Amino acid sequence: MKKALILFVTALVLVSCKGTDKYVLRDSLGKVNKVLVVTKASDWNGDLGSEIRNSFGEILVGLPQAEPILSVSQIAPNGFGSMMKVSRNIMIIGEGEKEEFYIKRNVYAQPQIIVYVYGTDDASISKVFNEHKKEIMDAYIDSDIKMTQKIFEKKKLDESQFETVKNLGITFTAPDNYNKVDDTGDFLWLRQHLLSGIAKTGSNNILVYSVPLEDEDKVAENIVNVRNQIGEKYIPGTNEETMHMITEEAYTPFTSEMVLDGKKTFETRGKWEVKNDFMAGPFLNYSVIDKKNNRVVVFEGFTYAPSVNKRAFIFELEAIAKSMKIK
Repeated sequence: MKKALILFVTALVLVSCKGTDKYVLRDSLGKVNKVLVVTKASDWNGDLGSEIRNSFGEILVGLPQAEPILSVSQIAPNGFGSMMKVSRNIMIIGEGEKEEFYIKRNVYAQPQIIVYVYGTDDASISKVFNEHKKEIMDAYIDSDIKMTQKIFEKKKLDESQFETVKNLGITFTAPDNYNKVDDTGDFLWLRQHLLSGIAKTGSNNILVYSVPLEDEDKVAENIVNVRNQIGEKYIPGTNEETMHMITEEAYTPFTSEMVLDGKKTFETRGKWEVKNDFMAGPFLNYSVIDKKNNRVVVFEGFTYAPSVNKRAFIFELEAIAKSMKIK
């Protein structure tokens, strides 16, 4: 009986400790779109490191300045101590008896994503990395989007106050420092003034509207024309008679197909400018095919932040756009 009681208490303590370990995970640290790579300096300075830097450092489409999709830094395995282990995005590279690739979440902190890439030698590791490169990059980006959305949920704007949102039957999660510029019932324009550094003269902007779904096969090719019409109608420059927002004519936007809220969607990244003026910047447009209501719901974000990098601002707009739900 005594032995059984001891075993029961021991088991209870172990279960309690396990639960406590999960509960007391530290908050992860690090900027969004940044990855800490744990590998030997010799590998990082060689072909393997170049392969990783070139892949993660691919230029993000649509930005006026060249900025990478993901920023990377490196640390040797013997330097990967407790301080480094709370980094949010980590990739661990090493040699083993076989090729392996897997992802773990919330190992040392939360939210956290750790990608493990193993091979029998440098060429083998590079092979595994290249086979899973897109999956790896998507995992980091998706994780950072979810984290950003959770932050915005804590200070969420009440989007139901806007007539356009109610009429379109949508919801989205944006922080409450966005203010209304225009809300016609058919078109919504929200603006957030940027407060840091030189960008304090700039703004992040959200546009929401819909257009009839006439031919699904032509939605993608009509995105530029639609946004130019919206710009002319709703987004004037300093001289309302001669100036309005257009898609930059010297730069061809890049459109890709994806799924948003379970619906076929076209994501377009490009640059906007004000006709007959010098204002310009990047935009991110999501045109969602809503067959149920025979329409295309458009959620667009654009940034005006002269003289500073804009990847972080566009990423926040991406996180907001991808939170959209259509009722």
